[in-house]
Amino acid sequence: MEFTYLDETQFVKFPQFTSSGIVAVGGNLSPGFLLSAYLQGVFPWYNADEQITWWSPNPRFVLFPQDLHIPKSLKRFLKTNDKLSTVDKTKLTFTQNACFKKVMQNCANIIRPDQESTWIHNEMIEAYSILHEKGYAHSFETWQNDHLVGGFYGVMLGKIFFGESMFSKVANSSKAVFVKFAQSFFENGGRLIDSQVYTDHMARFGAKNISRDSYLHYVKEYTQK
Repeated sequence: MEFTYLDETQFVKFPQFTSSGIVAVGGNLSPGFLLSAYLQGVFPWYNADEQITWWSPNPRFVLFPQDLHIPKSLKRFLKTNDKLSTVDKTKLTFTQNACFKKVMQNCANIIRPDQESTWIHNEMIEAYSILHEKGYAHSFETWQNDHLVGGFYGVMLGKIFFGESMFSKVANSSKAVFVKFAQSFFENGGRLIDSQVYTDHMARFGAKNISRDSYLHYVKEYTQK
């Protein structure tokens, strides 16, 4: 599983896909490497004490605009929250790209019952922070009484948002900001939100599995200039 590339700034050609979902091991997390990966339906996922491992799972879990579903209880919550006074300390407010690295750090530190450790280690945080500085990676934040209580981050290329991770410290904080983002993203021409692999959380919003071949077709179509 060897890469074909010239240096860290040029396009990297990944090897052929495997049934396991693992595409290759090695390489680096430079902007050129990462962007090349996303444009080929590949993403890094590995622990801090391991070599960089590149994945392209089959099937792929994605959300299309026509499938976006907002649960009734969340609709009621958002409606009630919007009516709260700006001085109400329980009101949730939302921002974009206000504190990218802090969102990643919170995603790394949040306790998850099904995980013993996090793959969002310092090397990943630094690499994606550089992507953020270059305008490719974005964060979306939820605030309550001036405290960061929820959010998520990912990479946006063309008409696709490649979601990476989210965190929540207050009920509905990550769900609310995701809905705000998804509605705006789709209304402004976004065509697909990639959630990589199945999660109950994204399934509630209408995400579904599609084949890797179909996914790669959409990536090629929606990331063209």
